[in-house]
Amino acid sequence: MNGTRPYSILFYVSALYDGVLGVGFLVAAPELFARLSVPPLEHYGYIHFAAALLIVVALMFGAIARAPIANRNLVPFGMLLKVSYCSVVFYHWSTGGITDIWKPFAFADLAFLALFAWAYVGLGKLARAEGVSA
Repeated sequence: MNGTRPYSILFYVSALYDGVLGVGFLVAAPELFARLSVPPLEHYGYIHFAAALLIVVALMFGAIARAPIANRNLVPFGMLLKVSYCSVVFYHWSTGGITDIWKPFAFADLAFLALFAWAYVGLGKLARAEGVSA
C-alpha cells in the first residue's frame, strides 16, 4: 500500500486545514471577526455550528488518511463539502454580499476539490490493482 502515501498526505493536510479552521472559529469567532473588521453577527451560533461541522469533517479526512483505500467511499462527501462551500461563497460574492474573510477559503477549497477528485480516481485504480473493493 506504498502507493497510497500521496493520498494519505493530502487527507492529513486537509484534516489539519479544516480542523484548525473549525477550532479557530469555534473558540475565537468574535475575536477573529473584530480583528478582521467583519461586521458582528446577530448570533455566533451560526458560525459555531459550521465550525463544529468542520471539526467533524476533519476527523473524516483523518480516517481517509489512515486507510485511503478502505475509506475511499468517504471522499465524495468531502468533495460535496468543498462544492457546497465554494458555491455559497462564489454566489454571494457575485451578488456583492460577502465579506472578504471567506474568499481565500473558497479558493483553497477549489484546490482541495480538484485534489480530492484526483485522489478518488487514483485510489479506485489502486483498489482495482490490488483486487480490493473500494
